[in-house]
Amino acid sequence: MKLIEVTPQNALKETYFCIKDKKRQGFKDKHNWFQQRHKEGMRIKILKSSDDKMIGFIEYVPAKYAWRPINADNYMFIHCIYIYSKKQREKGYGTMLIEDAEKEAKSRGLDGVCVMTSAGGWMADETLFEKNGFLQIETKDRFELLAKTWKNNTSKPKLLDWHSQQKKYKGWHLTYSDQCPWNEKSAEAILNVAMDYGIDLKVSKISTIEEAKSAPSGFGVFNLLRDGKLLEDHYISHTRFRNIVKKELEIE
Repeated sequence: MKLIEVTPQNALKETYFCIKDKKRQGFKDKHNWFQQRHKEGMRIKILKSSDDKMIGFIEYVPAKYAWRPINADNYMFIHCIYIYSKKQREKGYGTMLIEDAEKEAKSRGLDGVCVMTSAGGWMADETLFEKNGFLQIETKDRFELLAKTWKNNTSKPKLLDWHSQQKKYKGWHLTYSDQCPWNEKSAEAILNVAMDYGIDLKVSKISTIEEAKSAPSGFGVFNLLRDGKLLEDHYISHTRFRNIVKKELEIE
């Protein structure tokens, strides 16, 4: 097994694991986004077999620079972790990736590692982290905040209040960032459906850490809202959005 670090210099060769087609706009957006984030300490590592087959990856960053609504400045934060094949998820590969984040956190003098999990889509659940000594700190909506520390009396990470942010959005809104390379494709599909229904959908990019931390959902980097109500917190297909629109308009 080998752990390959993705950098702005080798990303075109190594890819970002979750998106490999360099011609896709999402890849280009992720690459531009990552170039800035790498300077802030973000690391992306791809786990490969001896024959160079991709097995999984992890993306983590000092929580001060995390693109999630959390307050955990003395921790490392895991944005994403994924083992591709279900057959390989009980072989300790996820643990290897977590241990790499812990090693990096210790080398930076941080107090621990934290992560947001969910039983729903697009995030790892808590099982892997609990096996590795993480404890649940807080829950909100479908999300759990877990943390592991090696220092006594250190402050615990906290979830920020994304509910209070939701009421700021009047009408139809979609806000998203390039942290996830598939957000752009989803945003384009949603906008096309909105035009079909004559919906005035306001689309905006989350372009700073501060905006991500004050996002109106736990996932933070994708937010679909209508009149202060969160409709989705992760990227969706045009079919899913069409169903949402029909349901919303039926209510009226």
